[in-house]
Amino acid sequence: MLRKAYALLGLSFLPCAAGAYAGTYVNFYALFSNSWLSVVAFFIFAYGLMFAIEKNRYNNLGIGLLMVFTFGFGFFLSPILQFALASRIGGQIVGMAALMTAGVFFTMAAIAHRSKSSMNGIAQFLTVGAVVLIIGMIVNMFMNIPALGLTIAAGFVIFSSLVIMWQIRAVIAGGEDSPTSAALTLFISIYNIFTSLIQILLAVMDNR
Repeated sequence: MLRKAYALLGLSFLPCAAGAYAGTYVNFYALFSNSWLSVVAFFIFAYGLMFAIEKNRYNNLGIGLLMVFTFGFGFFLSPILQFALASRIGGQIVGMAALMTAGVFFTMAAIAHRSKSSMNGIAQFLTVGAVVLIIGMIVNMFMNIPALGLTIAAGFVIFSSLVIMWQIRAVIAGGEDSPTSAALTLFISIYNIFTSLIQILLAVMDNR
């Protein structure tokens, strides 16, 4: 089961990369001149497809929808990549974020493999953490406070790292029986860590 989930996760980065590449040919500022429109479009796409993937998590349609999902996430990733790469040290920042993301994933996966705990306590913490982060995102949409944005980004790194550990442990313990669902959760967590680290590194390293 876990091997299948890892295989799907690895495969999902191919359409994600294709989506990010396709996004380089799109003028996002013209397409989503209203920032609220971009947020609404993203959430409709994300949650609509997540629901469809979960409904079809035991068949090939679910796998196909997962690939569409990751392509779309790659597409929406393109603006922050373009913004980061416009910096004189943009390539360094993106590379560091990718390496750090990989490091976090392999570390949390190793912990999950060695742990004997059911991690029920972590599951409860993650539920509360998700609510807090969503509320923080909504608040910052109105207030646009840079320090709050960085705090939320750091929170997403911690939250998503724990989700990786929890999800892998759930697969190992038999609490998750769909490799498609597991790959979806892991992909979203890695995506959140990567984008959050880019935001943090831009704030810390970029003086343009």
